[in-house]
Amino acid sequence: MTIVQPDGYFALPEVGKGPGVLVLHAWWGLNPFFKDLCNRLAREGFVAFAPDLYHGKLATTISEAEILRDRLEQKRADTNINGAIEYLLGLSAMTSTSLAVIGFSLGAYFALRVSCQRPQDIRFVVIFYGTGSGDYASAQAAYSGHFAESDEFEPASEVKRLEKHLRSANRPVKFYTYPGTSHWFFEADRADAYNAEAAGLAWQRTVESLRAAFALEANH
Repeated sequence: MTIVQPDGYFALPEVGKGPGVLVLHAWWGLNPFFKDLCNRLAREGFVAFAPDLYHGKLATTISEAEILRDRLEQKRADTNINGAIEYLLGLSAMTSTSLAVIGFSLGAYFALRVSCQRPQDIRFVVIFYGTGSGDYASAQAAYSGHFAESDEFEPASEVKRLEKHLRSANRPVKFYTYPGTSHWFFEADRADAYNAEAAGLAWQRTVESLRAAFALEANH
């Protein structure tokens, strides 16, 4: 049976197989930065897919992004994300039986959400400058977070609250805060916020934690 790729961007390692990583874009939409992130993951040996939650629409300004975010129906986004998970898990290129998910800001909210909705499928969650409330008692993932020191969109109190909830649910958690950074510090196309040093360190930590998470799965 032919597996039809959902609306989004797919990247495959040169070897043609690897563990699966779901990438959930920020409120800008599936722009070139997030597509290239999938390519970067593929170069590190991961099978990466980023569903397009806006279906072709993109924002370049905060006001445009707010409009797209406000028009995004949660039920439709959940359907798109679940479809992306089914797509990845159904690929013969997959060497893992579960997925990691990386979410940015808006995408971080959905990454946390899906880890509770599909605990059997989500092994590891990486969030960038985004949080979310929820009941993590059913989750089976480990969590890694990368946050800005000065973030008008995601205050430190919310980060601490999320960490407390995850630890209360006995989930492995490792959160990092990067000095001298603001929201979107990881995104190279955000000239007003990008911090190359912090982004480089966050990327190194992300790749290392992904490899560790999938190595743990392989040993079980």
